[in-house]
Formats: sequence, structure tokens, C-alpha cells
Amino acid sequence: MSEVNWHEEVLKRKDDLLNDLRGLLKIESVLDEKNANDQAPFGTGVREALDYMLALGDRDGYRTKDVKHVSGHLEFGQGEELIGILCHVDVVPAGNGWTTPAFEPDLRDGKLFARGAIDDKGPTIASYWAMNIVKELYPSLSKRVRMIIGTDEESSWRCVDTYFKHEEMPSMGFAPDAVFPIIHAEKGIADFEWIFPVNEGDDKDIILSSFHSGQRLNMVPDYAKAVCKSDENTLSQMKQSFEQFLAQHDLEGQASVETELSLEVHGISVHGSAPEEGMNAAFRLAQFLESQELDQNGKAYIEFITTWLVDDSRGERLGVSFEDEITGSLTMNAGTFTYRYSEGGQIGINLRYPVTCQFEDVQKLFEKVTDPLALTMNVLDHMTPHHVPKDHQLIQKLQQVYEKQMGEKADLLSIGGGTYARSLEAGVAFGALFKGKPQLAHQKDEYVEMDDLLKAAAIYAEAIYELAK
Repeated sequence: MSEVNWHEEVLKRKDDLLNDLRGLLKIESVLDEKNANDQAPFGTGVREALDYMLALGDRDGYRTKDVKHVSGHLEFGQGEELIGILCHVDVVPAGNGWTTPAFEPDLRDGKLFARGAIDDKGPTIASYWAMNIVKELYPSLSKRVRMIIGTDEESSWRCVDTYFKHEEMPSMGFAPDAVFPIIHAEKGIADFEWIFPVNEGDDKDIILSSFHSGQRLNMVPDYAKAVCKSDENTLSQMKQSFEQFLAQHDLEGQASVETELSLEVHGISVHGSAPEEGMNAAFRLAQFLESQELDQNGKAYIEFITTWLVDDSRGERLGVSFEDEITGSLTMNAGTFTYRYSEGGQIGINLRYPVTCQFEDVQKLFEKVTDPLALTMNVLDHMTPHHVPKDHQLIQKLQQVYEKQMGEKADLLSIGGGTYARSLEAGVAFGALFKGKPQLAHQKDEYVEMDDLLKAAAIYAEAIYELAK
């Protein structure tokens, strides 16, 4: 066979690829544990997205398998060795402020807008059609190729944890869930919460009844709301002060008084691996509340936020600003806030730390601040750092493919985000976002440029062939 023009092969299948992608993007596959059941452990939308991918595999002649309704795979090829492509079909909540509905994919100016367009449904479909091309052109490979589909990547990774308890570990592979060229190192990631006790004490004029912000630990909160109680005159003055605060700081928000005062602030949501690029709505609301004469417990909760967390994504004030040459700086995203007057409070943190750092050392430094305040730290999830050496054959082959198709050096990168690549013994993140393109994962009006997605599919096709031939 003459040398394949992989990009031309992708373009031949462009319409089919786009149709399959639209179908997947229409599914609101957001974690929904309140309505979960044995048949849909993470909610019906997530299960529907898994079933959609398995149905594509059945349609196109793959060997498919549903693993406990939380993960699955599509496989082709022969041989003992297995190459893995790890994708996920769950997405974060849509959030607010979309130009068009988040689950009604809209193609305009060459960009396909929808939640999951770049994280990770677009790259998943690009990889799927790359597999289709290789399967069609090279039906007799010496290795098996398997797309592993996860459904809980945006939360706790219970999908791949379950999958690898029951299924074979690929010898090597990639996750199309980040940026090109090649990510060979990923920070450690820990999700935890600080719990604030309820203490007895003298209450001031203003009671902080509640404070809520954030939907996910790995998203910067774009909305925060507080409810306060006091006498009518105090609340009226407080409302006026809050409106002045919004104007002075050029913030969007509103205040309303009935029997209580409700205060709302809007921020800018971004991925929790780079919190400094967004605007945390909880921080701004806390900064206003700090100036008010709050009750003792409300004051303690708000002052912890303003003293230790506001606009400090590196943890410098808490003494945990570690960094190294491989993966860079530690980052902290304060992603969820819950406080009730009679119940105490919670702050949820998404922490990403360098490969040379020990999580236990970070915990000890936190405790110097939190122990005197009687805060409890609950670790919800923890993934150690991941690193594939630059001389590994996986790295070498992916570099060759990328450099051949793109005509530029395939630099090795590190990230603060966590991809499914780290669940492989030898796995890297490989695309699908190209250098210089905006990072829109977890943001409103998320989109993928269709030309870029087709280019990524061509790179994936040749990469799959080179790894599996």
C-alpha cells in the first residue's frame, strides 16, 4: 500500500464524524447521583453517553463491552499486546451565560459550540474515527487497539478504577484530553474539604444565615449567594453598601430584601488547574461580608476565606507554594463553599502539586493553620503524580507522528490537570487542543474548531497505526 495521506482519509469521513459528534454532544452527561441507580450508577445522562459510544462500536464492527455500566470499551485488531486510547464522555455542568444552549450543538464560523466539545467528546469522536480509518485500511495489525470509555472523569474516576479491577491494562496508550504536542508529566491531584465547627458565642447585629458557591471542586465558582438576618434598618444599609461594593469593583450581582437580605455575585468560571485565569465569585462576596459585623461563626468562616484563600492560587499564605522544573507550581482552587448558621461550614479544595512534592508534607503545613481553628480536613480523593520518561518508545513514536504531520518539534509538556493517561502504567495525554488555542474546558461557550478536530483525527490515526502495526 502506498503511503496513506491521513488527513485526506479524515476529510472523506468528515460528515459522518460530525454527525456522530453532534449526537454525543446532545446528551447531558453530567454526574447525577441523586437520580442514580444500579443500571445508571452516575445518572441516566451519563449512562446514555456510554451506551451511545458502545452503539457506535456495534454499528462499525468493534468488539464492545459494558463494564458495570460505569465504563466500557471498543476493540479491534489481533495479538497479545494491547494499545489503549482513554476517553471520557461525562462533562461538567453547563454553568451560566451561554450564547446558545450548552447541549444543543451549534456550528458557527467553523466552531462547534457545546458543553464537552473540547473536553472530551470532540476528541473522543476524533479518536473513534481515527480508529475507524486504521481498522478499514489495515485490518491485520499485530496488536489490539482498544478505546476505553470512562464516565466519571470529571469527579472521582470511579469508572477507570472499576474498569481496571476487571479488565486488562494496556501496555501503553494515550488520552486525547489535553493539548498537543505530548504531556508526559501530570501533577498530583487531591480533593479535600475543610469542615468548620459550630461554636457558641455572642452574636452581633447580623447573622450570616447561609453562604453557598460552586458546583465542582475543579471549577472556579462563577456564582455565590449569601443570606443575612438582622433588623430592617441594618439590612437596608447593608444592601446599599453591597450595591456600592459591586459598582466600585466592577462586579455583576444583586441584592434583595424581604424578611432577609440575599446577596449574589457573579464571577468567571475556568478549569480548576488554572484558577488565576478566572474570577472566584465566593472570594468577591466574602470580601464584602468581611466588612460587616457578622455573628461569631459567620465571621470565622468568612475571615478564613479572606485571610488564607482569596486570590492566592499558589498557597503562599498557607506556606505550601512548592514548585519544580518538571511540573511547575502547586495550585489550589477553592471550588465549593457551603455554610449554614446552625450547622457550620465547608470549603472544598482542588489541589494540584508537583511530581517532586509529597502530599503528606502539604497536609502538615495546612495543619499549622487549621489545627488552632479546630478545622477538620477530609481527603475526598487523591491521585499521585504521573511521569513517563522521554526515552520511552511511546513518547518516541508519538513525537515522530506529530513532527511529521505538523512540521514542528514535538515538545514534552507537563500539566496541572489530570487525564486518564495517568491510570495507564505507560500513558501520556496527546491533544486535542493545539498550541496557541484558547483553553475553554469548563467555561461557558466551550467550543472546538472543526478544522483542528479533523487535523487531530489525522494525527491520532497515524499514531494508532504506528503504535499497533
